[in-house]
Amino acid sequence: MLVQPKFIFVTGGVVSSLGKGIAASSIGALLESRGFKVTLQKFDPYINVDPGTMNPYQHGEVYVTDDGAETDLDLGHYERFTSTTTTRYHNVTTGQIYHSVITKERRGDYLGETVQVIPHITDEIKSALMRVSEGNDVVITEIGGTVGDIESQPFLEAIRQFKTDMGWENVMYVHVTLVPFIQSAQELKTKPTQHSVKALREIGIQPDILLCRSVQKLPESVRRKIALFCDVRNDAVFTAQNVPYIYKVIPGYHEEGVDQKIIDFFKLEGGHEADLTEWNDIVHRLDAPEHTVNIGIVGKYVELQDAYKSMVEALIHGGIANQAKVVLHWIEAEDIEQKGAAAILGDMDGILVPGGFGKRGAEGKIEAVRYAREQKVPFFGLCLGLQCAVIEFARHVCGLKNASSSEFDPEGQCLVIDFLPEQLKIQDKGGTMRLGAYPCAIKPGSLAHQMYGKTNISERHRHRYEVNNEYVKVLTEHGLVVSGAAPDGSLVEMIELQDHPWFIGTQFHPEYKSKPRKPHPLFAGFIKAAVKRNTLL
Repeated sequence: MLVQPKFIFVTGGVVSSLGKGIAASSIGALLESRGFKVTLQKFDPYINVDPGTMNPYQHGEVYVTDDGAETDLDLGHYERFTSTTTTRYHNVTTGQIYHSVITKERRGDYLGETVQVIPHITDEIKSALMRVSEGNDVVITEIGGTVGDIESQPFLEAIRQFKTDMGWENVMYVHVTLVPFIQSAQELKTKPTQHSVKALREIGIQPDILLCRSVQKLPESVRRKIALFCDVRNDAVFTAQNVPYIYKVIPGYHEEGVDQKIIDFFKLEGGHEADLTEWNDIVHRLDAPEHTVNIGIVGKYVELQDAYKSMVEALIHGGIANQAKVVLHWIEAEDIEQKGAAAILGDMDGILVPGGFGKRGAEGKIEAVRYAREQKVPFFGLCLGLQCAVIEFARHVCGLKNASSSEFDPEGQCLVIDFLPEQLKIQDKGGTMRLGAYPCAIKPGSLAHQMYGKTNISERHRHRYEVNNEYVKVLTEHGLVVSGAAPDGSLVEMIELQDHPWFIGTQFHPEYKSKPRKPHPLFAGFIKAAVKRNTLL
């Protein structure tokens, strides 16, 4: 363990969506492969306290940590690429910072001072950095947004000050930028990068490394030009070339020499040569799969795949475990309502209904479950997917024709899915769901037990509704298996069917704990069942 932690700040310029989160995660993976203990953190400039109440169309997925924080989807990348376990302190928003400062002001903590952005807001940001540093060799912090945004200025000022606070030898700035290829000129253009670095330097931050997103490897002449105009060493300008899947970024950065540059910059000692054996095996499995399976995802945000980011990655991990290429078919639930399940799902090797909120598309999801149950297609239901499966079973197997959820039909007479009791009196929407990791007892001999290989697990939740215990008896009498429950038996956590090749629903979100180097057993099992169906057809 290093005596003094090192700090790497990852910023972005030119345009958004350049992949700062993947860049930060890949750097973390490389340093971890060299024997250093790493953690990663995200600073988000928006004023929301967290993304929990934000529309998926604006924010994408809300990633949930073990301690129940609703956070940015990049924290999912951090956990998938490295061994770090993130917490509520690993995602810091402007809303959190100002809330903390205003609370202190109201308490009188500032002893009559005029509270200002500098030093009070920037000091609060810097204290958030130190909160996650203990026990780590390297802390990698991603600054959300793009250099030049008004919202991110306090964060950039804070990390500028941080270099003086901690010592210049302990802080590095990595800037992710864009070098576009202009088709008409058949040239890579460096001007956007020059302007981006200029904006960063005007703030007082000189980048130490440039990661240049490009469709092709930067020629040496282009690297030299960027280095000259941006006042960066030639050997600190790296190509961040587009790749077909994110896990290929790690060996790509290593081949470029990014990790060695960081080692040299910090003069890090105590590590070893990078061991990328596992990552190279993952790349090989993705490059040369032995099987191909078609998975139908029946949801309501299908045009926005970032809303299901962890689930998509977990399905890819399931493919890695089975040496299978997983082809995802995004199916709008409302299309099933109009055209019927058979017309749309007939070619699928597996059907998945993910989590979500609201009534729109609910009947299409229920019909997708019915098709999977009756046609013996491997089925996986996540959160709302479990609830739809219970409603479908209640209607078409138990004969409860009006079965529904209070989310879809608040005045319904047969609510097999209903509010959690503790949710009934809640008024505020933010941070009030059942959130974070909870224990679950697995039924011995069940398919769930076969998948996990143990009878006690812990998984992460994000929901307000549960299976109504008043209907559990009639459901189980007709063949539904409650294969996972809260240890005291008070809540249904998993369901399955016995007379089916593979049919599981989970009230929790197992996708949050899946990693490419350790695929979640439920996703690995689901894809294995899909591969089996594909090979038998």
